[in-house]
Amino acid sequence: MRIWLKSMRNEKGFTHQYVADKAGIERAYYTMIESGDRNPSVPVAKSIANVIGFEWTIFFENVCNEMKHKSKEVS
Repeated sequence: MRIWLKSMRNEKGFTHQYVADKAGIERAYYTMIESGDRNPSVPVAKSIANVIGFEWTIFFENVCNEMKHKSKEVS
């Protein structure tokens, strides 16, 4: 679950539907992104970030950090 995304959305008082509509995606897809079941494409990440107001690269930082951590475990 992307707790940071849910928290930012809630701080703005936005619903899943509102963010999805403004980002130009389906509500179900946004819900899956927020829950961590799906990863957004770069254009979708940028759209969501513009709606909520954060740096879009945050979506990909956790993935990169997890991959770095896993590669250290293998070494």
